[in-house]
Amino acid sequence: MNVRILAVGAVKGTLTVPLEEYQERARRYWRLETEEVPAGLGRSRKADAGSVMAAEEERLLERIPENARVLALTREGKGMGSRALARTLEEMTVRSVPHAIFVIGGAFGLGDGVLRRADLRISLSPMTLPHELARLVLAEQLYRAGTILRNEPYHKGP
Repeated sequence: MNVRILAVGAVKGTLTVPLEEYQERARRYWRLETEEVPAGLGRSRKADAGSVMAAEEERLLERIPENARVLALTREGKGMGSRALARTLEEMTVRSVPHAIFVIGGAFGLGDGVLRRADLRISLSPMTLPHELARLVLAEQLYRAGTILRNEPYHKGP
């Protein structure tokens, strides 16, 4: 199964190295790709949150294939432990889902169109996280899910 992280904006600075590390680790278990779409409306235009979300939503939706299972990361989503995420990915693999796409929004979150397209809404935390940190946490959790499914000794929790 192809697993893709589709995110608004790029990761820069100190989180780049650990993000790359966990993405490489996760690739031991999944055909993992990452794709970034530009944030906002461009540098020259000031806009309200609704306009920014609509522009980002359009960019995100055009990159999601029809046959993909979409998992939207949103603070209002379902809280899910590491084992539950592993089971969800395992179930998708067994059902021959060709693409599992995790979508991470920008500064204002995900637009309603992306949330409607989502098959599952997942919360990494009830707190608001910067998209860069959300990507790092997701990459680590994808790695952790792989180790759980293969009964490898990385995961120590319930």
